[in-house]
Amino acid sequence: MKVAIVGTGYVGLVSGTCFAESGNNVICVDNNADKVKRLKDGEVVIYEPGLEVLFERNIEGGRLHFTTDLREAFQASDLIFLALPTPPGEDGSADLSYVLGVAKEIGLLLKEFKTYKVIINKSTVPVGTAEKVHAAIAENYNGDYDVVSNPEFLREGVAVEDFMKPDRVVIGTKSEKAKKYMEELYKPFVRQGNPIYFMDERSAEITKYAANSYLATRITFMNELANICEQVGADVEVVRKGMGSDTRIGKRFLFPGIGYGGSCFPKDVQALAKTSAQNNYDFQILESVMKVNDTQKLLLFQKMKDYFKGELKGKTIAIWGLAFKPNTDDIREAPSLYIIKELLAAGAKVRVFDPEAMDNVKEHYKNEAEITYCKNAYDTLQDADCVAMLTEWSIFRTPDFEKMKAELKAPIIFDGRNLFDIASMEGKGFYYNSIGRNIVYS
Repeated sequence: MKVAIVGTGYVGLVSGTCFAESGNNVICVDNNADKVKRLKDGEVVIYEPGLEVLFERNIEGGRLHFTTDLREAFQASDLIFLALPTPPGEDGSADLSYVLGVAKEIGLLLKEFKTYKVIINKSTVPVGTAEKVHAAIAENYNGDYDVVSNPEFLREGVAVEDFMKPDRVVIGTKSEKAKKYMEELYKPFVRQGNPIYFMDERSAEITKYAANSYLATRITFMNELANICEQVGADVEVVRKGMGSDTRIGKRFLFPGIGYGGSCFPKDVQALAKTSAQNNYDFQILESVMKVNDTQKLLLFQKMKDYFKGELKGKTIAIWGLAFKPNTDDIREAPSLYIIKELLAAGAKVRVFDPEAMDNVKEHYKNEAEITYCKNAYDTLQDADCVAMLTEWSIFRTPDFEKMKAELKAPIIFDGRNLFDIASMEGKGFYYNSIGRNIVYS
């Protein structure tokens, strides 16, 4: 099939590459000329495990193309996916200006060429967006076309696997013609029998928000539970295992930590809460989830502040992990950014390392002199008063503890991701303060 992807961000680039991998002819369009040049030159502009191999193979195979020209992409495609940013506005609602702006341009192209197209919302968008896209196109064209909602459910770090072998595909359309196009497109991805759910556009739109908001709620519940475990002397890790063994609950998304981040959960929870408010409904659970998550992101900072008796000025803090989760370079809404901000405001210096997210943090903080970017995890420990674990990268799970003690001023670990077993930390000579568990004293 002939597919156009408008937007080469995380969702757009993964989607375009994976559609090409299943034999489709894909053209990705973006208005950033420098980015398009880099993509044409074979540079993968995001970090996602497994993507580079598919990217290179499909460029070499002539199935994956890039352009800055929407007209070119329009003419070369039957299906046009909108994978555009929908950032939260100041009031928490999703900003649809990019989506609707491109929709209007597509309307003009439809008017000019008068050919049937399926326009698919791949971006995470509020309920009613398909109707708004239809209206934006209809400003210039009233002929034959369809607008479909097809939300993505990609987990950063395993997005290629998620796309190639989806748990389910959700497609919102009332058009039988569009349904046949979408069914043909996704048939290769569900050969093992996983379902394609067809529904109306509004139900498809809310399905994405509902899924992410529920997962964010599970995480937040576990973070609250971890906090009460600390107060009563229980161990949240064994509580988690006891809960997860209940088949009604399951094991996933029950790991406590220092809050959720990334491009999806914060934005989607906020947007669903805003949509609810706009429809005169107070979604109280989501309001609590957002409030708790904001507090949880600074929990480890508060632990450090308490340990040093409120005096962080002049302290050097080593930080292991900057990305909001492992196997990505994404720092959007990452707890690390909030913790670093508070540490710097308190007069501390920070020495940081992350396998993939360093450049993004450098860009975020520009010329902040009190941040030292280190070549490996152990370099961060030189002259540091403690180390804080903020991302659960695999390379941090089995460190050389003796080397850590030798490099640190004092053997102090604040672990926001519960990387180490409490029993294994006994006798290692560290002060070890984690989430929802008893403190190990050296």
